[in-house]
Amino acid sequence: MLKIAFHPIYKHPLPEGHRFPMLKYELLPEQLVYEGTCTAANFFEPSVPDDRYILKVHTTEYYNHLKNLTLDARAARKIGFPLSDMLVKRETIIADGTIKASEFALKYGIAMNIAGGTHHAYSDRGEGFCMLNDQAIGARYLQDKKLAEKILIVDLDVHQGNGTAEIFQNDPSVFTFSMHGKSNYPFKKEHSDLDIALENDCDDATYLSILEETLPQLIHAEQPDFIYYLCGVDVIASDKLGKLGLTVAGCKERDRFVLQTCKNHKIPVMCSMGGGYSTDIKIIIEAHSNTFRLAQELFV
Repeated sequence: MLKIAFHPIYKHPLPEGHRFPMLKYELLPEQLVYEGTCTAANFFEPSVPDDRYILKVHTTEYYNHLKNLTLDARAARKIGFPLSDMLVKRETIIADGTIKASEFALKYGIAMNIAGGTHHAYSDRGEGFCMLNDQAIGARYLQDKKLAEKILIVDLDVHQGNGTAEIFQNDPSVFTFSMHGKSNYPFKKEHSDLDIALENDCDDATYLSILEETLPQLIHAEQPDFIYYLCGVDVIASDKLGKLGLTVAGCKERDRFVLQTCKNHKIPVMCSMGGGYSTDIKIIIEAHSNTFRLAQELFV
């Protein structure tokens, strides 16, 4: 059965006019149930995880500043959300969703988180709407519990996974692969184990040909026993924070290829949704929904 992490806290209130489309976290599960892709049985509600799992990834100093709301003004501005107790709790619950979804992926081959993909969170700071790096926390959890040894993070959000790259920069047990817009945020890139920087307006055919050549080679070379997939839909041409040129159909084919490749190699995969900032929220919901539709089609 496809298991999906979701909690009402995911839709966090933001100031009027804020550019982050928080509404998608409410609309996406509603759409999946409405169209019959999922039922209530597919969803599970994460909770606040044990701090020790977060502290496997983030420094004690940074995490305490978050919990106590004592980040300095500049550090808080880089995150991009008004800090509050509820926001920090939301971030921890998202991380727990990814932890628990990782265990479900081991059982069923795949699992999802309606939120997550917080790849701009570094070990000691947050930025770009990211405070705690959910997939890094999940990876450390699996390794700590001896549930996985070699992990591959496939980050196909339009923005480079800079925080994830920093967290695992000296760790050969986690291979970080980021395929992203060359001239997009973050403007100072970190070094992933493999970075592929794409030119503006990269189209479906170009994007898919690069991915289809790269991912199987990576799996063959690294032999991971678990994959985290960050499937941001901000690669679509209509995205206001992205600069690539994919269609919604091309984004779906991207997801199909990644998920089918994981299934063919019998590697469990956990998916966090990542970014999506098209002006028309219907495009965001459709593109994200495709990932869940494919998970049901390919794995169930």
